[in-house]
Amino acid sequence: MLNLDFTFVKYKELCEAIVESKYATLTFTHYFSLKNIPEKFIILRHDVDRRPENALEMAKIENNSGITSTYYFRRKEEVFKPEIIKEIANMGHEIGYHYEVLDKAKGDLEKAIKIFEKELNEFRKICDVKTICMHGNPLSKWVNKDIWKKYNFRDFGIIGEPYLSIDYTRVLYLTDTGRKWNSRFSVKDVVGTNVNKAIEKVKSTDDVIRLINEGNIEQMCILAHPERWSDSFGAWLKELVWQNVKNIGKAILVRRAYYGKKGGQVCL
Repeated sequence: MLNLDFTFVKYKELCEAIVESKYATLTFTHYFSLKNIPEKFIILRHDVDRRPENALEMAKIENNSGITSTYYFRRKEEVFKPEIIKEIANMGHEIGYHYEVLDKAKGDLEKAIKIFEKELNEFRKICDVKTICMHGNPLSKWVNKDIWKKYNFRDFGIIGEPYLSIDYTRVLYLTDTGRKWNSRFSVKDVVGTNVNKAIEKVKSTDDVIRLINEGNIEQMCILAHPERWSDSFGAWLKELVWQNVKNIGKAILVRRAYYGKKGGQVCL
């Protein structure tokens, strides 16, 4: 497939760079629970929004490289596949709950927390779940993590949430949202300010690999959505076209949000 980005071949190159580096790899449970965290580490995060079979393929690549990472699965029929979740967990990867309960409850907090508890218990029937991460729908007016303004996720045996429990002035955050690394198309996949200017030069997975090889950044969190990575040219091209269409819509939302803020309005 030539030297195309967002392929499993390219992801394997990324994993090889991590293995050959001086970075330790952590899951979110490790990060939130270990007393002595390595000085240099990378947390690999995967939000399984669609195509759970792609998540399985990515998990196998990591397992073959000796890497463990964290997979956050949505509770949707086409994503919530217990057999795939079990197989990934059995490789030593962490499974987390990718919740979207405020969206499902249309902003009703009491209804949302009931959905949260029910769905969390469904995941825990399959494997241990200690961390959660919100799903961000750019078309929804709700932000799912806002449920924790009223409730406390620790009451459910949860030890951390990546959007709420990490200081991103210390941990460099890299995301493939929009099928472009740290692009302007992120509507809700934002963590505040990434203080390190090195992020401005990260446009491709090769740039991420270069950053790892240089080793100048002490702590990183890398988010890769499995559905954006393919093993065939047809699937790769289909995802590219679809994501570019979505990015046009996201650009409009980002623009509206920007001018909404300038006007003092509530916006996404």
